Amino acid sequence: MLTLCFQLSSVFAWGTIGHRVVAEIAERHLTKKAKKNIGKIIGQQKLAYWANWGDFIKSDPNPEFKKLGNSHFINLNSNLPWAEFQLGLENSADENLYKTAIRIEQSFADKTIAMEQQKQNLYFLIHILGDAHQPMHVSRAEDQGGNKIEVSWFGKKSNIHRVWDSDLVDNEKYSYTEYATVLDVNSKERNLQLAAGELSNWLYESNQLAEKIYADVANNANLSYSYVYQNKDVMEQCMLKGGLRLAKVLNRIFG
Repeated sequence: MLTLCFQLSSVFAWGTIGHRVVAEIAERHLTKKAKKNIGKIIGQQKLAYWANWGDFIKSDPNPEFKKLGNSHFINLNSNLPWAEFQLGLENSADENLYKTAIRIEQSFADKTIAMEQQKQNLYFLIHILGDAHQPMHVSRAEDQGGNKIEVSWFGKKSNIHRVWDSDLVDNEKYSYTEYATVLDVNSKERNLQLAAGELSNWLYESNQLAEKIYADVANNANLSYSYVYQNKDVMEQCMLKGGLRLAKVLNRIFG
């Protein structure tokens, strides 16, 4: 039997840098038409400026924003084959990353939606499609996406969720524009390969990676240089794919 749970977390997915990297890569791959139509909603401001809005609103007392908390995550049973994972997505509750992203994308077909709501929908879509590519956001409910798995990161207390949110990213010491530039170097053909599929496929990919992360780390593990060596490229591919796939969705909506 499938079980499905969602949880709130005070830890920001990808941290501010990671989310901005995803948004910056996406912006570099928008069509001219998509850029123009997005500009009608957010003006000349860069997508990266709004990339962390979905986390910042957690501090807003507006109850409507509070309802969005579960939309940063989706957690199913461990080690599900693709068919069961897909079924779990389709049968899931309305407030989760998968259902919210689909609902927001579909909302842009409704031209009667107020401009302020369109802005918020766009901000949140940018954010949660980044969340979809941080593997610990498509992992296990019982340990709150790895938040309860404590580890040491170069001698400092952390947890495996935070390691993948920000510790691995911040360890490289790039600004978000520098990181986007060093990652976004592939050919057009390769980028099309990396952006292939749809949200359900991308979430399954993240889920499978989360299972590997769980298997590779023990509670209270001391993570440092070897962990960076083994996982830096994987983390960077997650951000790159997140950016290319966000561009694919935005081009579909606005291009």
